[in-house]
Amino acid sequence: MTRPLDTIIIFDFGSQVTQLIARRIRAKHVHAEIVPYHADISQFTGESVKGFIFSGGPASVYAKNAPHISGDILNIGKPILGICYGLQSIVHMRGGSVERGMHREYGKALLSMKSWRGGLFEGTPAKQTVWMSHGDAAQKIPKGFSILASSAHSPFAAIADTARGIYGVQFHPEVWHTEYGTKILENFSKSICGARAQWTTKHFITNTIRDIRATVGARSVVHAISGGVDSTVLAVLLKKALPARQTKNIFIDNGFLRRDEAAQVRVNLKDLGLRVTCIDASRDFIKALYGVVDPETKRKIIGKKFIDFLMRNVSPKDMLSQGTLYPDVIESVSVRGPSDTIKTHHNRVPEVLALIKENRVIEPFKELFKDEVRAIGKELGVPKDIVWRHPFPGPGLAIGILGEVTDERLQILRDADKIFIEEIQSANLYRKVTEAFAALDTSRAVGVKGDEREYGYMILLRAITTTDFMTADWYPFTPEFLGHVANRIVNEVQGVTRVLYDITQKPPGTIRYM
Repeated sequence: MTRPLDTIIIFDFGSQVTQLIARRIRAKHVHAEIVPYHADISQFTGESVKGFIFSGGPASVYAKNAPHISGDILNIGKPILGICYGLQSIVHMRGGSVERGMHREYGKALLSMKSWRGGLFEGTPAKQTVWMSHGDAAQKIPKGFSILASSAHSPFAAIADTARGIYGVQFHPEVWHTEYGTKILENFSKSICGARAQWTTKHFITNTIRDIRATVGARSVVHAISGGVDSTVLAVLLKKALPARQTKNIFIDNGFLRRDEAAQVRVNLKDLGLRVTCIDASRDFIKALYGVVDPETKRKIIGKKFIDFLMRNVSPKDMLSQGTLYPDVIESVSVRGPSDTIKTHHNRVPEVLALIKENRVIEPFKELFKDEVRAIGKELGVPKDIVWRHPFPGPGLAIGILGEVTDERLQILRDADKIFIEEIQSANLYRKVTEAFAALDTSRAVGVKGDEREYGYMILLRAITTTDFMTADWYPFTPEFLGHVANRIVNEVQGVTRVLYDITQKPPGTIRYM
């Protein structure tokens, strides 16, 4: 297979953060492509393929049915970098040993360099913070390998057979907690592999428009548009790629939007010159959730309801278009390797999966992250207030209520959420925070209002910063800001007695609660 750009091939062994490897490399304008670990090695021998990366994964290399790549990969003569499980896979293939470690490493670790002048660690310090997440570890490295770095519990934290161009790191350079991770991946892709910086946003847009036209042909495309960044940017891209008669934009109001959001979405889409069919299905969605508490059941009901309404507008020959991003996909289903399901997203319900098998779904952003889609939106001229709008999940406020959804609880959550977002905007913090929202805990907590005891709901506030949504940190608001927001919510929103602020990172937490 001939590739038009210099490419780094990433073999996926099922890590939840495999796509971050591609993201970090693309950030340095080098094209990266993810393939399953069992892909046919012979298709990657061409000149445009400059090197290989083995991702992490949840398995143990010595376990029965563990994912293993063909040993032929070692004989192609292109540089290889193994990450976490990838390092262990290399050690296993080359005759070293991997065993369950005495100490599981999870989180930040201090890397001490043994030898790093030039090569993989060029331009990084002798001691640096990295992110570890492993139970197994190499106990004996293969012949021909040397130690580049170690940590407190990983004597073989980085190894190399420089003569053959094979490298391995036990830590994860792809996650932002590894402070020089991007530099390490850049060193591998550019310096060691010799890949040229050819990947740009304009290149992606041009190729995507070409691919959409080739895929759609004379058929019509039904585009599910929510008014969020991803679906709106894709709607503008579809408008650029296809004649207006071939695209049908469908906006479904499921009743779980923020206050006044449905009206604002209609205005925004009209200002972009998009023709949109608006469907108010709010009562149907809310009734379907009466009595439902389990979060996964909620997501499945909402996803089923959404696709039922959407498919009423899709003929047997039409194609479906969605602004799906990589985090949505990797949390819902295994994409390349044997990854675990975290939660079901509405764009991965069975009906959509069936259409995918029929090659009737257009998802140009399914291997991209939010910041990449924002860059595409800016290139396409989408207004800044839409490009920088905070993400809001399809199930909306329904998964912000930790328990049964009722009209009363939706009202309370809308009021509290509105106050939180208003105050963030008033403090000029909206662009500094990547995503912010309120949630409602249906457990009752005692409070005092007007010298009387009151049992009310607890409102949970969450605000995070991230570049990729695979890892995230909480935003450090001042105590004064949080105190002001809490006072407003307790005083202005009837039925609330407590306000809590969540300071959990992702991982181990997820961004949303359900």
